[in-house]
Amino acid sequence: MPQLGDATRGRVLFGGDYNPEQWPEETWHEDVRLMKDAGVNSVTLGVFSWAKLEPEPGAREFGWLDRLMDLMHESGIGVVLATPTSSPPPWLGRLHPETLPRDADGRIEWWGGRQHFSHSSAVYRRHAAAITEALAARYAGHPALTMWHINNEYCTFDYGDEAAVAFRRWLRARYGTLDALNSAWGTAFWSQGYDTWDGVLPPRHAHYLNNPTHVLDFRRFTSDMLLECYTAERDIVRRHTPHLPVTTNFMPLWVGQDGWRWAEEEDVVSVDLYPDPRDPLGAQSAALVQDLTRSQARGPWMLMEQAAGPVNWRGVNHPKPRGLNRLWSLQAVARGADAVCYFQWRQSRQGAEKFHSGMLSHAGERGRTFQEVKQLGAELARIGGEVTGTHIPADIAILHDWNAWWAGAQDGRLSTEVDHPEVVRAWHRALWESHLTTDFAHPEHDLSAYELVVVPQLYLLTDTAIDNLLAYVRGGGTLVCGFLTGIADEDDRVRPGGMDDRLRDLFGIRTLHEWWPLDPGETVECEGFRGTLWSEEIEPEDGAADEAIPYKGGELDGLAAVLRKGRAWYVSTLPEPYALRALLARAAAEAGVRPVLEGLPAGVEAVRRGDLLFLLNHGREPVTVEVPGNYDDLLTSTPVEHELTLGRYGVAVLRP
Repeated sequence: MPQLGDATRGRVLFGGDYNPEQWPEETWHEDVRLMKDAGVNSVTLGVFSWAKLEPEPGAREFGWLDRLMDLMHESGIGVVLATPTSSPPPWLGRLHPETLPRDADGRIEWWGGRQHFSHSSAVYRRHAAAITEALAARYAGHPALTMWHINNEYCTFDYGDEAAVAFRRWLRARYGTLDALNSAWGTAFWSQGYDTWDGVLPPRHAHYLNNPTHVLDFRRFTSDMLLECYTAERDIVRRHTPHLPVTTNFMPLWVGQDGWRWAEEEDVVSVDLYPDPRDPLGAQSAALVQDLTRSQARGPWMLMEQAAGPVNWRGVNHPKPRGLNRLWSLQAVARGADAVCYFQWRQSRQGAEKFHSGMLSHAGERGRTFQEVKQLGAELARIGGEVTGTHIPADIAILHDWNAWWAGAQDGRLSTEVDHPEVVRAWHRALWESHLTTDFAHPEHDLSAYELVVVPQLYLLTDTAIDNLLAYVRGGGTLVCGFLTGIADEDDRVRPGGMDDRLRDLFGIRTLHEWWPLDPGETVECEGFRGTLWSEEIEPEDGAADEAIPYKGGELDGLAAVLRKGRAWYVSTLPEPYALRALLARAAAEAGVRPVLEGLPAGVEAVRRGDLLFLLNHGREPVTVEVPGNYDDLLTSTPVEHELTLGRYGVAVLRP
């Protein structure tokens, strides 16, 4: 199977989406001049070019793309060629309205934007395959081609009639019989039993709450249908170019795709990453996405999109302060990226994203944005040979599963304040601020390589996953588990006792009497800290717990907030940030896991990648960092003896 390294060839890929069809052809040579000046070595072509390539049904207009491919090759710039299928031309929807998706209210999502396709439409799939086949046949042998990029940010839900037919087909394959479906969905509740497959529809707008397992299966189905679209196009380009890697780009922690399943089908795992420059936790949010993407890739990955400056889809869109683009780009490299790319190369003058920044902004080559991009390109060229292909060691795994997220997010839950991604972010933040590098893993993955496994929240756990956790602890691993974990089975059926009995035995819990969700801003006192968001009325087994931290005051006074039985911890609330950080740091230390560096100043991040030590200052003030031994800073080509100063948003890449 081709890998990212087959495209990078010992260098960090640097560039981004290039949309030259928006510009007069005389602009192209100016673009190439500036690309070479900035150190760009890769561009992605054709992402939104379907109407340009096929202006009417069956037509093929490839001349402009031929000239671009040749120009890139002559200039020494590789091409990631995209299939344009995320944004069909208007004629497809006009002539074939069945290709347009419908929302849960039955409303058509028309052309005029993007992602306006029904993943289940046979007509859409046929036209998508045809344009993909034409592209692959024409450019398979072109020397500029280095990688394929399929579609873009798969995110379409469809509740229409053709999706309904496909949903029933998917359910038949999953359950076999209507009796099995009725049992899995618990349709005895509210008289929902199905007597014919034709009665089963997508979970369209209902008078009151939809059946949660129905919704859960529709989430699974949607992920699988989009994946079918991806693999169909992937297989076409693979047939023509089996030696070239194929990718598509995830969105960060996106709810609509089972990222573990998708990553197994990609040669290169790619992600788009747009932290808010004003978010004080932006760097941590980025680190989480980078750790998750690296774990899905099981090695180096591709930052497909980021912004060199402001985006245009937040309420207020702030530019990146001087130096922040460089800092966050090098953070991605530190956490495993072998490609640092942007949307897009040249900022658009028209269209819905004309205020979304580009590497070359409206200010042109004299603008600060381009000058910083140019500096970054030179630095990536300097370190590329040392960093590409290397790996990040991690002794800790955070468990995450999309099925648990989907099931826990049902409308009829106990607290809408409990947001799965935010709980995951809180636990990752606690480890990140302790300078403890983490992987992510699926709860059914082999966990034996990790000294510590943490479970922020997994509402739904399969029997296989539960057995896996038990085996991990029996094998000597340390497990720290958050609230609302192991509540439901794979059909969202609440387990007897409100938590799987094997997990209750693991943590020393005799009875889980009640869940006590907290109101917004409400806290619960615990011995030594305050809990937020959630609390639980749990009764330990007599003498089973090796340690218990009690609630203090209120209805839960004296009951256990945190339990430890051997190497297994259960945390029934969300401790405030400093307390969660201290708890996880203690668990890590007792498991034998140490920070990358001890005693770092606040706001400094340390990551080891291969033999290199990355130090990143996320603050605006200079800081002095002590380092063990002597190093060379690859960015400045200067020796470092025992300490160094990092300026505002400063970065050092140290080689021993």
